[in-house]
Amino acid sequence: MKKVLPPTIHVAQTGTARGRGVFAGKVFLPGELVEVSPVVLVDCKHFDLPVEITHYAFSWQGLTGGASLQALALGYGSLYNHANPANMVYRGDVENNAIVFLAARRIEAGEELTINYSAPGGGAACEGERWFAQHDVLPCPDTPADS
Repeated sequence: MKKVLPPTIHVAQTGTARGRGVFAGKVFLPGELVEVSPVVLVDCKHFDLPVEITHYAFSWQGLTGGASLQALALGYGSLYNHANPANMVYRGDVENNAIVFLAARRIEAGEELTINYSAPGGGAACEGERWFAQHDVLPCPDTPADS
């Protein structure tokens, strides 16, 4: 019988106002691949998307410098919560129409996986919370603030 391995990432409740989150099922080392999320590309401006989708879509142009498209990440890609600094970075992969998520630092098993919604180009840290201002929403109180 084939041995079934536990998932390396999974969705669970955070126990906070953020609701669901994605969690590490193993230790990830800095630079290690966490996930490759295929994307569905939509040819429109970000705020022409339904408002519910704007909170999950990525700017493909911001990630790749290419066409002004919006990317809806499949897999876990659109479910990562925000932190500043985040424990992951991400980049657009034009050749494969995907977003690649990498560990920005050592991530422990059981730790929530996070990205920075405001950092340019998918970076882990930035000053300010530009994404939240653009979307006219406030970060959850339990979201780490910039230092």
